[in-house]
Amino acid sequence: MAIDIDRLTEAELLDLNRRIVERLRFLQQMRAHAAMLQFSLGDRVTFDTDDGRTIVGTLMRYNQKSVTVITDDHHRWNVAPVFLRRAEPRDITPTGAEPLDLVPVKK
Repeated sequence: MAIDIDRLTEAELLDLNRRIVERLRFLQQMRAHAAMLQFSLGDRVTFDTDDGRTIVGTLMRYNQKSVTVITDDHHRWNVAPVFLRRAEPRDITPTGAEPLDLVPVKK
């Protein structure tokens, strides 16, 4: 469907512009939603910042166009889901040479 914009009035051009912008926003939201569905809440994810750092954290919340990621040092990032990659699960094994000594509780 070709539209001859040279024959449209100013009001028709403004209406066409509004409809185009709405359609572009809808398509962007659909892409973001599809990318969000690749991850679940609680997943370990990673992404790169503009200054070249690699951030690793846990996906905590879905937003309208982004997701909220909480890092291990409790910083919050709102990130477009297209920038996320899966990260290895965090190792929560206690550090140190000795295993934990379990002490029985006296009743």
